[in-house]
Amino acid sequence: MSSSFLSSFLGALQASLSVLLVILYGVIASQYKLLDGPSAKKISAACVRLFLPALLITKVGSELEAGTGTRYVPILIWAVLYSLVSIGIGLLAVKFLKFPAWVTPAVAFNNTTSLPLLLIESLRSTGILDRLILDGDSTEKAISRAQSYFLVCAIVGNCFTFAIGPRLIDAENAPGESSDDEDEEDADGADDDAAERGSINEGELTSLLPHRVRKAGGRAHRQVFFLGKQNLEKLSPRTQEVLIFLFDFLNAPLLGAVIGAIIGLTPPLHRAFFNDSNDGGFLNAWLTSSLKKIGELFVTLQVVVVGMSLSSSLRKMKRGEDKGLPLLPTAFVMLIRLVVWPLISIAVIWVLATKTDTLQQDPILWFTMMLMPTGPTAMKLIAMAEVNGADEDDKMVISKVLTVSCRDSPKSSGLELETPSLACTIERG
Repeated sequence: MSSSFLSSFLGALQASLSVLLVILYGVIASQYKLLDGPSAKKISAACVRLFLPALLITKVGSELEAGTGTRYVPILIWAVLYSLVSIGIGLLAVKFLKFPAWVTPAVAFNNTTSLPLLLIESLRSTGILDRLILDGDSTEKAISRAQSYFLVCAIVGNCFTFAIGPRLIDAENAPGESSDDEDEEDADGADDDAAERGSINEGELTSLLPHRVRKAGGRAHRQVFFLGKQNLEKLSPRTQEVLIFLFDFLNAPLLGAVIGAIIGLTPPLHRAFFNDSNDGGFLNAWLTSSLKKIGELFVTLQVVVVGMSLSSSLRKMKRGEDKGLPLLPTAFVMLIRLVVWPLISIAVIWVLATKTDTLQQDPILWFTMMLMPTGPTAMKLIAMAEVNGADEDDKMVISKVLTVSCRDSPKSSGLELETPSLACTIERG
């Protein structure tokens, strides 16, 4: 047991150190002005709208086949369930403990992509995952299967993050609220634009438009695309807001996952995309290969953006303009993400695997489901903040929370580090 714990701990430590080093590279790039604020926003948008969909197409499409689709149903249900519970915990903390609004998305959305994928690779190098491989299976297939499980879980996380996340982090401008001031902002948008353009040099990420106008305008533009401006204006304000909320779920990562599912579940397309060229895979060598290459950029570039935002925060702290992280909210986020959820997830999956027939006899599946609700706050929160025009202070706080949570995840989540051994014990039992 001691040896297995040490191997698990070292694997998680390596994965966390890898993420922290990439954050450091982002800090260096920002400090030496290789990248700046506008670059960070563009990189975040490219990661979310191009690189992550490409990653989902290749990973989900390659693993999802007509005979294996049912294995992902428990993952989807589990991802929706723990996401809703986490959102509820965050909202209660903001309401009753008077925490800032950013606490809710920090508690609600955890890292289901970059850190778990790096963790799987590190654990493979230590050999600890070999104990979870069934007879007739191979390490490569098991690793690929684990990656696809995490990415399917990430689909749900992305839908919640980019549809609900902006509403959670912008609590003071909650959807559905309207005022005369907002109407005046819409009417005087051109004047405000010109005024802010004159002061653009005040900050790297200064907006050219008022925050609420940009957010509302972005959503309205999306609705015009689907319904047409005239049809939209005929609807009541409440109906428009409901449609805006529903269409927020139709984001690029979800589209990539749907395309991947269609390719995987359609045998001719699956062969064309993923078989060898000599076995009918005429798209594999060029189209699939190109999608894999840009998909691999997502994890790295998204973490680099966190480092860039952290660098900006460090410069403000040096000038005395930023006092650092608030202690109690940060401790609350760390407690939920790194202690409470590991306890809950390990217990729930253990019961499902040993006392019911809900889950398939696949220790890799149990291991990944135990890890899904746990770990540090999601790296993609910084993309959500960048793309949706969050306040500069909120973005800096989020970047610092991400860094601290990645640093503490292998040390504070000793329970989740034992999940390979636990899954192996369940299998033997």
